[in-house]
Amino acid sequence: MIRIRTRRNAVTALLALALATPSVAACAEEGGSSSAGTASPSPTASELALPRPSGPHAIGRDTLHLVDDKRRDPWVPSAGARELMVSVFYPARQGAGDGDRAPYLATEEAELLLKGQKLDKLYDAGQLTSVRTNARPGARPAGGKHPLIVLSPGFTLHRATLTTLAETLASHGYLVALVDHAYESFGTAFPGRDGSSRIRTCVACEKVEDAPNGDAGERKMLAKAARNRAADISFVIDELTARTAQPGDGRHPDYSSLIDPRRIGAAGHSLGGNAAAVATGTDRRVRAAANLDGTFFAPVPSAGTGRPALMLGTLKGHNPSAEDATWPRQWNRLHGWKRWLTVADSGHLTFTDLPILGSQLNRTDPTAPLSGKRSGEITTAYVTAFFDKHLTDKNRPLLNGPTPTNPEVTFHSP
Repeated sequence: MIRIRTRRNAVTALLALALATPSVAACAEEGGSSSAGTASPSPTASELALPRPSGPHAIGRDTLHLVDDKRRDPWVPSAGARELMVSVFYPARQGAGDGDRAPYLATEEAELLLKGQKLDKLYDAGQLTSVRTNARPGARPAGGKHPLIVLSPGFTLHRATLTTLAETLASHGYLVALVDHAYESFGTAFPGRDGSSRIRTCVACEKVEDAPNGDAGERKMLAKAARNRAADISFVIDELTARTAQPGDGRHPDYSSLIDPRRIGAAGHSLGGNAAAVATGTDRRVRAAANLDGTFFAPVPSAGTGRPALMLGTLKGHNPSAEDATWPRQWNRLHGWKRWLTVADSGHLTFTDLPILGSQLNRTDPTAPLSGKRSGEITTAYVTAFFDKHLTDKNRPLLNGPTPTNPEVTFHSP
């Protein structure tokens, strides 16, 4: 069992390796300390950019604050209703590529992410707030109805860390809802009642780490978290597919006119991947799910075990004989279309934006030497192919077996 304390330490070390200098990274990985004076000069913030998406569409982006009045927040019940922040990425009309780019992270969010990873003494938040994205705020949507995919990030991580995947899917014709779950990241900004911004920090981290009964308690708490996130995914689908927009009512736009409700999928990284898989068994609208290196703390309910499933993870952590026994156990329960793929030289954060950004700072994790470029290419190619096959009925030979162009990817059939 990989305890959440160990997982969080691993995330800290890996992000340090992505953003820090080699000498600083070595100290972070070994639990030592370092001074800013040992760091070599870093590139300027303006040099960091997400890769250009591979699809033909321009990309628009909106940001929504959603409140589920039917549920109390599971981590802070006194806060009242469950709240979510959602970045909606969508195919935009031709010519929508002009104008400002959508921001990556707000300053306080970036500061809290760096602080949570113990890098705030070494780097300025501007390196994350100034990352160049490809989406345009408020761009006019492309016509027609599009498949919907709900994305959930890893535990402690801001939703922005899955922006490359979200932008790529939108460029291929999907409407993507990228979700932040309240109190489950190091820091996410939510709008206050007076119009100001308020930050929700990771109360869930403390509750998981303080769970009684050691590993068993942590696993039970994380299973509960995955199920709560699956409920969040369903609520996002409810909100985006309902015709709720009325002139002057102050609610979000009417996305129902852009969504084909018969073609809905879910995906996520780490705990978010577990939640996406669970959602196939708790919400019949979720037709397919992709789990990116996430332990199955909560098993997929029997109603979802016949749905298409993609399990994409690290070769070291999620090969059939690896420590995480939840993957072979879940694999044996799946009886629909399924693929179990691992990526050589990858790490837990390979499936996020962090290696992509780290490589632009000339930083590589020696324990996960796959380049940032290949990390992004492999993740987006296989996840897009999976949803193309199962939500749009396109033939995607990439999923049939190993290919010479992707030698890092191994297909498993235990």
